[in-house]
Amino acid sequence: MRFSLTTNLSALHELIQAVMPWENYHLYQFSIGERFYGEPGPEDAVLGHKVYHAKNMRLGTLVGRGIAEFQYTYDFGDNWQHSIAIEHIGVADPDVDYPIYLGGERTAPPEDVGGPPGFMDFLEAMANSHHPEHKNMIPWYGRPFNPIDFSASEVAATVRDIAAKRKVARLAFERSRQER
Repeated sequence: MRFSLTTNLSALHELIQAVMPWENYHLYQFSIGERFYGEPGPEDAVLGHKVYHAKNMRLGTLVGRGIAEFQYTYDFGDNWQHSIAIEHIGVADPDVDYPIYLGGERTAPPEDVGGPPGFMDFLEAMANSHHPEHKNMIPWYGRPFNPIDFSASEVAATVRDIAAKRKVARLAFERSRQER
């Protein structure tokens, strides 16, 4: 993906959800150094750490602080952990709507499959019609699952839709500032 440095971590989370494609009904957090960013709530004390608002941290601020890698965790039960790396900083093209999809491969694991171990069990059951869980997995997932059947065009379209919505919001914000 290619992002604008004005992208905040909340928007990054929404984009990750869209391209996985997950349903965004579990907690998430970004771990950056000793700080955690997500949606602060009363359960933070149970987790044992303060959670800062993800919407208040922009990628440009991280770059300015010299941060090039950080972690994203989604669904603390399934515990999906992603490493995020900022690989390149370039000059933004003012005529381009960000984010931009650059490429990908393999189908994402389904929501609530049980994390990495559950996903491995799911793959095994889906690939083998004689597996004892195969008959249960097809209706649960809703269709056969092919881990290499990645739909790049669907992901690209999703990212374009997100970029278009962000452009509309940015233009509305700019108009409101000019009206003041």
